[in-house]
Amino acid sequence: GTTVPALLNSTSNQLYLHFYSDISVSAAGFHLEYKTVGLSSCPEPAVPGNGLKIGERYLVNDVVSFQCEPGYALQGHSHISCMPGTVRRWNYPPPLCIAQCGGTAEEMEGVILSPGFPGNYPSNTDCSWRISLPVGFGAHIQFLNFSTEPNHDFIEIRNGPYETSNVIGRFSGTEIPSTSHETTIYFHSDHSQNKPGFKLEYQAYELQECPDPEPFANGVVRGAGYNVGQSVSFECLPGYQLIGHPVLTCQHGTNRNWDHPLPRCEVPCGGNITTQNGTVYSPGFPNQYPNSQDCTWLITVPAGYGIHLNFTLLQTEPYNDFITVWDGPQQTAPQLGMFTGNSAKKSAQSSSNQILMKFHSDAANGGIFAISFYGLYCLLSSPCFNFLPLSLVGYRGLWASGGSGG
Repeated sequence: GTTVPALLNSTSNQLYLHFYSDISVSAAGFHLEYKTVGLSSCPEPAVPGNGLKIGERYLVNDVVSFQCEPGYALQGHSHISCMPGTVRRWNYPPPLCIAQCGGTAEEMEGVILSPGFPGNYPSNTDCSWRISLPVGFGAHIQFLNFSTEPNHDFIEIRNGPYETSNVIGRFSGTEIPSTSHETTIYFHSDHSQNKPGFKLEYQAYELQECPDPEPFANGVVRGAGYNVGQSVSFECLPGYQLIGHPVLTCQHGTNRNWDHPLPRCEVPCGGNITTQNGTVYSPGFPNQYPNSQDCTWLITVPAGYGIHLNFTLLQTEPYNDFITVWDGPQQTAPQLGMFTGNSAKKSAQSSSNQILMKFHSDAANGGIFAISFYGLYCLLSSPCFNFLPLSLVGYRGLWASGGSGG
């Protein structure tokens, strides 16, 4: 049209002008002038207590950021921007820096403050902070400020992440070491006498490992981590029995150690054996057996199977130290033999799925023996006299149909 627009003012340092004409009537057009004028800036934002402001320009679209001192949490927006408009203002109010009640700290160093610090903490407060560091590190803690109502308001440090973790103690000193990669700090205040509270610093330091449990004689160790909180398990080789705890965990503490003594693998003096093959060793194997031993083993394989014994090693005091084998679970069963001396390669074979074996040594001279066994499938009805090794049981139908057994 022809009406001259009123005076226009931009609210930023840029303007965009777009002119459009269609295919019909032409006109004289327009002529405008522009000039720069200084814009008013946003008001200087307040610096939060226990924090700092980054950025000194407060014009349109300028951004100011905020950070809190260690131990304080930023409440609000960390970045605010000066908005365009006839009235200059920030898009968000400046944030606050608050000492919070509890939280989780995962950095390698940090600060923990009582709620409201450096002002007085509130009444009836229960706060828990968890310091969670990588496995293999502990937290060294040092108090920089400490002021609580004696006996009633306290800080408690636990050597671990749970309420059930060991309590290091309730402290009012100046320097407290902690030796766990996970530490819980608990603060309690009652209904009266509020004080300024505390400020502490923590710093991670590398922990020692627990002692290497290998070599583990006559067994294997599962797991390769020996740092605080890590566990290893122990297994014995066939024929040996684990004496002690099968799983050990590396404990917290100034000196690294396992929560139980290292176990050991020993040959048991007797026992019930239900595996389909294996080896029975003399007590103390591979060392000589002790004097005055009476050990009884009962070997049981599935029904329908027999047992083949092979004396792969036999070195005993002749006649005085001997092994007796019965063809059944009791000493009233038929005797398969009495074995003594130093000859090996002897064998015995049962007619049932159980063998009772007893070893006796007198008060003089030791020795050693090893007896391997394996189950055999009975080709004829019980009692068993013809056998097929367990490894060939899958072919028993073909074997039985091929003529006489053997």
